[in-house]
Parts: sequence; C-alpha cells; structure tokens
Amino acid sequence: MDMPKYDYLIVGSGLFGATFAYRANKIGKKCLVIDKRPHLGGNVYCENIEGINVHKYGAHIFHTSNKQVWELVNSIVEFNRYTNSPVANYKGKLFNLPFNMNTFYQMWGVTTPAAAQAKIDEQKAEAVAALNGHKPENLEEQALTLVGKDIFEKLIKEYTEKQWGRDCKDLPAFIINRLPVRMVFDNNYFNDKYQGIPVGGYNKLIEGLLSGVECLTGVDFFAEYRQTWRNTAKKLVYTGALDEYFDYKLGKLDWRTVSFKTRIEDTPNYQGNAVVNYTSHDKPYTRVIEHKHFEMFGQAVYECPKTVISEEYSTEYKDGMEPYYPVNNERNNRLAEDYRKLAQAEKDVLFGGRLGQYKYYDMAPIIEQVLNIKDF
Repeated sequence: MDMPKYDYLIVGSGLFGATFAYRANKIGKKCLVIDKRPHLGGNVYCENIEGINVHKYGAHIFHTSNKQVWELVNSIVEFNRYTNSPVANYKGKLFNLPFNMNTFYQMWGVTTPAAAQAKIDEQKAEAVAALNGHKPENLEEQALTLVGKDIFEKLIKEYTEKQWGRDCKDLPAFIINRLPVRMVFDNNYFNDKYQGIPVGGYNKLIEGLLSGVECLTGVDFFAEYRQTWRNTAKKLVYTGALDEYFDYKLGKLDWRTVSFKTRIEDTPNYQGNAVVNYTSHDKPYTRVIEHKHFEMFGQAVYECPKTVISEEYSTEYKDGMEPYYPVNNERNNRLAEDYRKLAQAEKDVLFGGRLGQYKYYDMAPIIEQVLNIKDF
C-alpha cells in the first residue's frame, strides 16, 4: 500500500480550515483542502457586485483583543478602520446600539447617566417584583430583570422572536444571561481593542492563508473521501457538521439558519449605515446590510454610484440548507456533548470550527483556537 500523499486532508476552507492549513504549510506539512461549495472561504466569502465586496453569507466584522491574532491577520492583509455601530429600527424610530446613553436619550429623553440608570432600575424593580421571589424561567423574564420593559419590548422581544422563531416566553433564560448597558455616549458595538475589515474583502485573507496550499472546490467529502480518506492523508481536519460525520446515529442536532435577499439599489447611499436591525414584527427580516459601508467611507461612498443591500431572514434549518447557529437548548447541548465524546475517540481526526464543534464562535476565537494547537 502506498503511503498517503498528504499530511492533512482538511474538510472545509472557512477560517478554521484555512488557518490550520496556513500553520501546517508554514512548517512544511503537505495539506489538501476540499470544500463542497464552488468557492473557498466558507461563510466569510465575499462576492464582488458593482465594485462592492458583498458579504454573501451575512455581515462579518473582525474584532479581537488578542494581539497575536490581530498581528497574524494583518500580516496577511491590511485591515481598515471599520467600527461596528449598528442602528435599530423599531417601527420607523431609530435607536443606537449597543444600549448606551444615545439609546437612552432616544428612548426616554434622559441626558445624564444618573437619570438613565434610575429609569432602568425602576423598570427592573417592577420585573423582579412581578416574579414574586422566583428566578426567571424564560428569556422574557430574564431580559425584563436585566433592562426593564421599554428596552425589552422595543429592542429585544420581537427581534429575538424573529431570530429564533419562538415566543420569548418559550426560550430558555440562559440564552440572555447578560445584556451590556453602557452609561456613556458610545456606539461602538464591540469592547475589543482591535476591529476592522480586510482591505479588499475577506477573500484576500483566505487567499493569503491558503497561499501555496492545494485546494479543491465543489468536492463533497462524504461522497468522495469519507471511506477512503486514510489513503489520501495521515490525518483529517473536519469542519463540517458534527452529527453528519457520525451519520446522525445519535439523532440530528438542531440549527437555525439565515437566508438573504440581495439587490442593487440605484443610489450611492441607501441607509447610511452598514447594519440596521429591524426589531419589530412588521418587517419579516431581522436586519438590512448595506455592504459598501464596510469598506467605503466619506466621499468614497458617493464615488461609487450604486449600492448593494441584503435583507437577512432567520429561519428554521431544513435538510439542504446551510446550518448557521447551534440551538443551545438542553436537548441539543446533551446530544452535542455525546457526539463530542465520539469525536474524541476518533483516531487521527480533529474536529474544528462552529459546525464541527457545535458551538457558536466569532472569527477571532476560531483563529486563536488554531494558534493554540500544540501538536502539528
């Protein structure tokens, strides 16, 4: 029997797979990266439309406080100064996010931190009293005790129900264990030290990570390599769905997914912001993304005469869709843990990424995970 040609077969070219390939390649390991999609990059892939890098699978804003992660990605592609400052639209009225003094002024007309805190404390006290000594048993009760009625009803309740397809009373309290409240006029959504978007789009980052690595797209691991991968590589890095790897033998894990309606608008500036969340049920989508604002600023916005927007819709996952978000209820958490035990017993197989671990991760923690792997 011939020795395998590759050290690693890497299933999936998203950030986990691409970063793993980058590190392995740096130390002389030979990798083959395969992806069932017709492109590399997983969910960070960008499609260029009208000269605008469109985040095909939803808005991706890179943020981290880990200097090592930030220096790595910037060594591959320069990142711009984009700061995530989303706006919430509730029945036509606009509120700044995250919850900060701008939000509280828009909500109540208060102008000082003391006045805003007093308003929140008053409404929180009402919610706690209504529980009559009991702990919050669902997301609605939990959120009311954290921020009070006004913020919950206008900025959390209906948006969350659209995201999860369930009434807030039917969602577990632990989903919303904390809600950041800032008593300063600061619309920067993230607290991380570093933040930005790759200049030229995320494809530049993926191309840099995979430079010099053999890659194949349009390849289905289960159809072409599942039974014979050991003939190809010494080890397998798998970033697909955890339960699918084991042929769903313990049962199927639940996911939420999203879909997008993307269109070109014949105007240079459609909504004045990259992300606007629609927090009421009168709009079926959860948010509208205007992609040019991730990379174009000031006069550059108007030098590009058209714009591209995407309406984002949250929906229940069905077979054939792209899984996005793990459903972290008790059933899925138990089932995922059982699958992870099976994964640990798999010889020469590393399970990585959001799908492979059934855990939601932002981009930077995925890269950090790979950087922390000791044995290559």
